[in-house]
Amino acid sequence: MNPSSTRRGALQFGLKTGTALAAASAFPGLISSAYAQSGWPTKPIRLLVPFAPGGSSEIVARSAANELGKTLGQSVFVENKPGAGGNIAMQECAASSDGHTLILGHIGTFAVNPYMYDKLPFDTDKDFKPISLLAKVPSLYVVNANVPAQNLKEFIALARARPGQLNYGSAGNGSAGHLAFEYLKMASNIFVLHVPYRGTGPQLTDLLAGRLDAASVGAPAILAHIKSGKLRCIATGTKERLPQLPEVPTVAESGYPGFEMTQWYGLNAPASMPQAAIDKLAEACARAMRNPQATERLRGDTAQPIGDTPAQYAAFIKTEQARWKQVIARAKIKAD
Repeated sequence: MNPSSTRRGALQFGLKTGTALAAASAFPGLISSAYAQSGWPTKPIRLLVPFAPGGSSEIVARSAANELGKTLGQSVFVENKPGAGGNIAMQECAASSDGHTLILGHIGTFAVNPYMYDKLPFDTDKDFKPISLLAKVPSLYVVNANVPAQNLKEFIALARARPGQLNYGSAGNGSAGHLAFEYLKMASNIFVLHVPYRGTGPQLTDLLAGRLDAASVGAPAILAHIKSGKLRCIATGTKERLPQLPEVPTVAESGYPGFEMTQWYGLNAPASMPQAAIDKLAEACARAMRNPQATERLRGDTAQPIGDTPAQYAAFIKTEQARWKQVIARAKIKAD
């Protein structure tokens, strides 16, 4: 699948909405007046998820939205808006001035796309404010049940015996799964073809059907398929083995010391949102991610709840950007 047409749409979208974004930046006083009222939020909050339903982003977003709604006293509804590697949703959020639109931050949209695209219709650093890192999700390396490899060592041997004949899918160029597998390819010196999709859901459909050989996917989205035997986990990207999959070794202990790969999800707002609202949201995120029900739900899907401060999240994004800028350059990853 080739999302190039969608990416062209994103650039057209950027041209159409650029005026709105400029207006929001030019008149911050008009926007801030909405927050002068003590009752913010005054209406339901929209949480944009820049990917198709069915992946780890869906699980984290809905868990966070449910708990945030309880704390803030307003509904937080999740709206999936995939396309162009997440840039369509990012542009819409950046241009929003209603004071009630947020976006689910992700390794791809905040740490990868700024270096994978030659030009974006928004500035990732200037047009968004970090609120809180919500959760980290382990990346699992899996194959479909028909691939003759029981573990990572056997898969690497198979890939070396059949260079270019095996493929792996991802939720799109620059997605966490794309980065994770390219990271593995560099570490193990193998050649496996990349097939990008528009989201984890469509990718999993082909992986389960045997039309894809392998993938790296966030644990929450595929743990049930591993348990049922429809997919085989050959390694985890974590530092230590997962309690849910104690028999599966990490990539590091499979012959690649120091290897680690996890996805992450945070909450971000348009730059037009006043700091008072950001602080209120950050406090709500901290409570939400520490709520026993949310914690149990996320950890049951192997996600690690965080809920930190805007400053901590901002520093984390900077660290991730520096890390993946190097990986993108070495793997020569470019947007279609």
